[in-house]
Amino acid sequence: MIDAPIGARLLLVRHGESNATVERRIGGMATCTGLSQLGLAQAERLRDRLAAGTEPVVDRLISSAMPRAIETCTALNQALGLMPTIDPDLEELRPGAADGMTFAAYIEAYGDIDHLDEPDRELAEAGESRTSFAQRVMTALAAHVEEQALCQLIVCHGGVIDVIVRGLLGVGLNDRFVLSSKNTALTELRRVGPEMRPQWQLGRFNDASHLVGLPSGSKRSES
Repeated sequence: MIDAPIGARLLLVRHGESNATVERRIGGMATCTGLSQLGLAQAERLRDRLAAGTEPVVDRLISSAMPRAIETCTALNQALGLMPTIDPDLEELRPGAADGMTFAAYIEAYGDIDHLDEPDRELAEAGESRTSFAQRVMTALAAHVEEQALCQLIVCHGGVIDVIVRGLLGVGLNDRFVLSSKNTALTELRRVGPEMRPQWQLGRFNDASHLVGLPSGSKRSES
C-alpha cells in the first residue's frame, strides 16, 4: 500500500481528446501529435474550473511526458501557476512496434488482445504488458506521494488512472470491470484516518461537469 499523510489528495486528470483517438490509431510516444481542437477546448474548460477557486488548492502539478498530456497540463497551469514535474513513467501503456498503427491494422496483425485475461502479454514487440505497465505506474506514483505535498494534480491517461485507482483501493489489477475515464475528467483520492489505520478513499470518479455543452467527441476517421 502506498502511504501518504492524512489529508493528502490526489487529483487525477485524463488528458483532453487526442489526435490519435480521432484518427483511430495507437498513439505512443513516437507518434503522439497532441490534442485535437476539441481536446484543447476540454482542457480550457477544466482550466477555467480550476481558476474559479471551487476545487482544492493544488500544491504540486505533475504530467506524463506524452504530448497530449503536456498540452493539457500547459493549459491547466494557466490557472495554477506552478512549475510542473514531467514524469515519463506516467505515460500510457507503451505499444512498442504497434506505435502509430491504426486500430484496424493492429487487430489484423496481432488479434484483439484481452489484457485482463492475458495480463503478461506484451501489446506488441518491444511493448509492455498490463502487468509491467502497472508496476511502472505504481512505482512512479509512490515516489511522488513520498514528496508529501498535500494536494497533487496528475495529468495522465485513462490506463494510468485505471491502474492507480485499482492499486490504491486494493482492487485486483485484472478484476473484470471497466474504469473508463472521460477526457479532462477529475478523479479524486484522499488519504483518510484514523492515524493507526489510514486508508485511501475515492472521493469522486469521472467528474466532467465542466464539459457540459461540448460535443462528446470529434468525428472519427473512417480508416
